[in-house]
Amino acid sequence: MKLNAQKDPDKMIWDQMRSSSANSISGSQNRTLPKLMVWLILLVSVSYVVYTLKLVSTSRACNNEPFTTNRHLSVISHNDSLPLIQNHTSLVIQRRENHEPRRETGLQHIVFGIAASAKLWEQRQNYIKIWYKPQEMRGIVWLDDKVKNQGREDNDLPSIKISGDTSRFSYTNKQGHRSAIRISRIVSETLRLGLKNVRWFVMGDDDTVFIAENLVRILRKYDHNQYYYIGSSSESHLQNIYFSYGMAYGGGGFAVSYPLAKALDKMQDRCIQRYPGLYGSDDRMQACMAELGVPLTKEVGFHQYDVYGNLFGLLAAHPVTPLVSLHHLDVVEPIFPNATRVQALRWLTVPMKLDSAGLMQQSICYDKSKRWTVSVSWGFAVQIFRGVFSPREIEMPSRTFLNWYKKADFTAYAFNTRPVSRNPCQKPFVFYLSKAKFDSSHNTTVSEYSRHYDPHPACKWKMANPDKIKTIVVHKKPDPHLWDRSPRRNCCRVMNSEKKGSVMIHVGVCRHDEISEV
Repeated sequence: MKLNAQKDPDKMIWDQMRSSSANSISGSQNRTLPKLMVWLILLVSVSYVVYTLKLVSTSRACNNEPFTTNRHLSVISHNDSLPLIQNHTSLVIQRRENHEPRRETGLQHIVFGIAASAKLWEQRQNYIKIWYKPQEMRGIVWLDDKVKNQGREDNDLPSIKISGDTSRFSYTNKQGHRSAIRISRIVSETLRLGLKNVRWFVMGDDDTVFIAENLVRILRKYDHNQYYYIGSSSESHLQNIYFSYGMAYGGGGFAVSYPLAKALDKMQDRCIQRYPGLYGSDDRMQACMAELGVPLTKEVGFHQYDVYGNLFGLLAAHPVTPLVSLHHLDVVEPIFPNATRVQALRWLTVPMKLDSAGLMQQSICYDKSKRWTVSVSWGFAVQIFRGVFSPREIEMPSRTFLNWYKKADFTAYAFNTRPVSRNPCQKPFVFYLSKAKFDSSHNTTVSEYSRHYDPHPACKWKMANPDKIKTIVVHKKPDPHLWDRSPRRNCCRVMNSEKKGSVMIHVGVCRHDEISEV
């Protein structure tokens, strides 16, 4: 008990000391906490003000663009370890700084490179004169040797140059000719001439005819600052299998953008050395494009025409795209009857000048009262069929031509075809263009098509006979912006005609809810 009594005062003193110490610590903590909170708030506020001022000053320096990469890119541009990012971002800056709208691609931005042979030059130059406009176009004819009167330039032709020596390149294909190497280098040789303001190089042969206005319409769809290799494949499936479906055929023509031509020029000679066994110039070009990683951008208006015979079936059912080129004109028959090849092509330029966008474009309609099917290939020909054919069948080319491989049948084409007729009564009555003019009072073209008299077998079908029709008159307004819209065939309507032996047809943009049906 005494011990407990003695310890109690000590315990009390110790407890008092601990409680006083605890109170002093608690008090100091209570005084420090508000100060920390005040400093923290001040720090956050200052940081916010500094960040805001910095953001405002940066946006002013960048023409009020708050989200800009200029400052970041200027740092990257000094970093040699990031060349790809540097090139990409500098291009972005350049595009942003250039706010002025660019001029649309025109003929003045295109340079033609034409492959020609000295042996055939006297004859083939007439094809070039049909389409080449020296006052509006630029082009070079590349020959393998000098020709007569080469010093005296023809004002209707591009300038003539001799291709460079290719003897240093190996050529081992036993079926081909080493001139393929010379022709494959035409784009590069044309580039080296240093012509200004060039966006596209267009390759063609001396027997290629271009519809230049439609070529421009096609190229306007693409950015000439990018890598583009534009053309089309062969009509022969076997040709495409033997060479490549990814290859543009130079006879039908192809286009190479300026940046791609520069890249090609840097590596083409080395590339050619790697392919001595290839057959021609086109497959060498495609091989180099493959090494550059650039695929073929297909535009089916470029026509190689690897066929024999009559092009009528192909031209009368042209795909829904601008007609850009014709080729192998020495191989096929004249496109209009009773004319030479050159005369027929010159005649085609008449509707071409009136409405190049609508040239060869097919329209399908019906004469319901007579149960006739009508197909209009504007500027070329009109067909009348007994009976009702679906548009799905009429839009297929009829087989008026033969395959490039003469032993091959219709299954060897790279597209669908149909027979000329399945029944003697279904043989079409064909009318070819005979007149064309522009009616300024009605702002329309008036084209007249005359009957081509070809023997027709006797038909016992009990329906109106088109044999009495001699002339078809087609009215169509020029439509230069046809290909600025989504692809669609024009519609045609059979109109009443007071003239005996004549049919009047109106062709134009399809009306609302208008379709080709009986």
